[in-house]
Amino acid sequence: MKPVVLLVPGMLNDARVWDDVAAGLHDEAEVRVADVCTQADIAGMARDALALLSDVDPARSVVPVGFSMGGYVTIALLAARPSRWHAAVLLATSCLPETPEGAAGRDAAVAAFRADFEGTCRGVARRGLASKDPALHERLLAMMRDVGMETAIRQTLAIRERADHRAALGALALPVWVACGELDRIVPPAMSEALAAAIPGARLERIADAGHMLPIERPQAVVDLVRQALAHGP
Repeated sequence: MKPVVLLVPGMLNDARVWDDVAAGLHDEAEVRVADVCTQADIAGMARDALALLSDVDPARSVVPVGFSMGGYVTIALLAARPSRWHAAVLLATSCLPETPEGAAGRDAAVAAFRADFEGTCRGVARRGLASKDPALHERLLAMMRDVGMETAIRQTLAIRERADHRAALGALALPVWVACGELDRIVPPAMSEALAAAIPGARLERIADAGHMLPIERPQAVVDLVRQALAHGP
């Protein structure tokens, strides 16, 4: 029986952010994608993501893969159920709690979304992609528009109030891959380095010429990391 890969989207993303990654994993895993667009907090996103696995035999291997905000959700899953997972992959994310400066930035982001949602999304796309390919930018923007302003605000506030799971990460006894784009301006590589340092034995991968949007910009690199996690022995 195939293992299960649980893909957790980031902020302003839906399942489409994983389209290329899911296609690349089709032959070796059953892929399920969490919905993180309706909940009020990270804990609720993690609860609903875990519910997607309610029909999966406990003996079956499951690898959660979290991107950006989805990384916060995946970290919450790892903290809550550390024995459930075969391995994990954390992409362009952080384990650091919100700082006062960060909280102020989230409040400013909420105001920007309300004042000019389209313009703010365009700014996020410019910061999130290292590539200048117009088709890639439009693909990202189309998804953001569909996710919508109210969800963006709800997710921003959820991120602001995220829990600190560093102690639980320090007690993990499973293989974890942490990856960052070397040109990431949203979650700078230093944050991924701190995340990898917080998890015993974590492997840190720096992806050259890539920004924040790894599942869209470098899907094959993400597929390769997930394959490594799937292939890791029990």
